[in-house]
Amino acid sequence: VQLQASGGGLVQAGGSLRLSCVASGRTSNSYATGWFRRVPGKEREFVTAISWNGRRTTYTDSVKGRFTISRDNAKNTVYLQMNSLKPEDTAVYYCAVKISAGLSGLYTGVPEYDYWGQGTLVTVSS
Repeated sequence: VQLQASGGGLVQAGGSLRLSCVASGRTSNSYATGWFRRVPGKEREFVTAISWNGRRTTYTDSVKGRFTISRDNAKNTVYLQMNSLKPEDTAVYYCAVKISAGLSGLYTGVPEYDYWGQGTLVTVSS
């Protein structure tokens, strides 16, 4: 499975961005998808995840009410809509998938994921 993340960029505080993660290759298995982010010098941290059927989602507390994850399985694409962005959201954002996750599996840990995208940089200016 190959993952291509895109949509990052420079935005002012309070603005919005939408990230996309497109999966290709052996995507026939049901897979859960997560977004993580990393600031230089810090560990990669969990942001949000969505189950294969899209019915279950979870968010880290700092983004609840501002970020929304969704998916379109017909397009093998997961989206991360980020609103009311803050300077502390500045990071490289990575999407990841866990294969054979079942219809409603949901995962928040870095080691649980099987494949990772290359990352897309989000910079929020104050």
